[in-house]
Amino acid sequence: MKRRYLIAVIPVLIVTTLFGIRSTLAHRPANPAFFAVTSDAMVNSLILNSTYTLEYALYNLKHEAQANRVYGKLTDDEIINEVRKVPYLANLEFPFAEYPTVHYQPASAKRKVPLNIVVILEESLGATFVESLGGKPLTPNLERLKKQGWWFKNLYATGTRSVRGIEAVISGFLPTRARSTVKLSGSQRQFFTLADALSRKGYNTEFIYGGQAHFDNMASFFVGNGFQSVIDQDDYESPQFAGSWGVSDQDLLNKLHQRLSQADNSAPQFTLAFTSSNHEPFEFPDSEITLAEQPKQTVNNAVKYADHALGEFFAKAQKSDYWQNTLFLVVADHDTRVYGEELVPVDKFHIPGLILGADIQPKTVSEIASQIDLAPTLMSLAGVSTYTPTIGQDLSRPEFTPANRAMMQFGDNYGWLEGSKDGQILTVLQVEQPPQLFHFEPEQKILLPLKESVSGEHIRKVTSYAMLPSVLYQRRAYYVPKLK
Repeated sequence: MKRRYLIAVIPVLIVTTLFGIRSTLAHRPANPAFFAVTSDAMVNSLILNSTYTLEYALYNLKHEAQANRVYGKLTDDEIINEVRKVPYLANLEFPFAEYPTVHYQPASAKRKVPLNIVVILEESLGATFVESLGGKPLTPNLERLKKQGWWFKNLYATGTRSVRGIEAVISGFLPTRARSTVKLSGSQRQFFTLADALSRKGYNTEFIYGGQAHFDNMASFFVGNGFQSVIDQDDYESPQFAGSWGVSDQDLLNKLHQRLSQADNSAPQFTLAFTSSNHEPFEFPDSEITLAEQPKQTVNNAVKYADHALGEFFAKAQKSDYWQNTLFLVVADHDTRVYGEELVPVDKFHIPGLILGADIQPKTVSEIASQIDLAPTLMSLAGVSTYTPTIGQDLSRPEFTPANRAMMQFGDNYGWLEGSKDGQILTVLQVEQPPQLFHFEPEQKILLPLKESVSGEHIRKVTSYAMLPSVLYQRRAYYVPKLK
């Protein structure tokens, strides 16, 4: 009898334990972001089980430790001083010893009232799918819109995951070997984001997502770092379509249009809208597009749908009252999944980027640029002068030549792509291996090894950029202190 009882009870206990670990019946398991229900990190932490919190912290510490000094033996001061030597930072003051990259950035655009800023982060929509960037002809709306704003021909993502794209675009933070700061414990509060900077300037700040905002710890990171409002799948009434990753891009962008149309005009708005239809298993509404191929649920069809939704949104936005007061950035978080044997497959980091809206005049940015350059450029164009720890370049300032470089993390390998009189040169740093040089042919998308020796000065510069983010994170120094 006892044995029969145990046989009946044990499966129930196992299932109950597993559900307890997940803490939810939803598509994705719970994490601390699942319980980020207020903008107060202390209140959010009270909801969490103390044992779980300890284990989660230990898990994070393991990943944080992996980013330690594997690329060189420079001291913190040597790293910081080397990065500050770049021309657009060289003559600036850095007034806070504890926050060594914080400096004042004056806006290039002088405005009586700063513009609204909207970032539309496109899931996995890399250059692979943009014909004018050497990809497939699947984004006709983006190709049409590029003629109306700043079009980046040589923009590169810092990584290959969404959280890496968020980290770079929203925080301007350099990539590391560790997990993205969106997920790490030491950056869940007092870590720079556009939302934090802009909220101090009187902006209302909001994150809009079609899925569950606790995925990838996004809600925790955003709520703890300046986002006053988070809208996710539960906030859509009668969406047109919902799949594994949430509501469709059309639903998401309709919500964005609604929120911008109804916004309180007494304060400027900052909004991050993150799409998800172009994600496996590539689910989107029927009959919205002419399929590029069969069957329906393929990446090419999903990209075509994502572009269709984007075109629909901008058709409405350009007729709206908010258009003349709003600066838009459309940018990919990363390209498709990367495969192959190259140390750093540069072509798979190439992404589209477009700034348009308000009074922005058409322009093509041909120089190599990075996702980390977007945050300072957006604030400057919007008319926001502020202190910032970002070391990306404000590309709107004509007095400085574009840095013409991008950095990218691919597993343990760190890539530095730089334009020169000899073309595009890739420097690759590896763990316990000497640096390697390659000539990158963007048209053929190939890397050709170079045999010439690498100058010590160049390696010192690249190594400093590779090591700086770990220094800033470990010192909790990527933040602007509250100014009196």
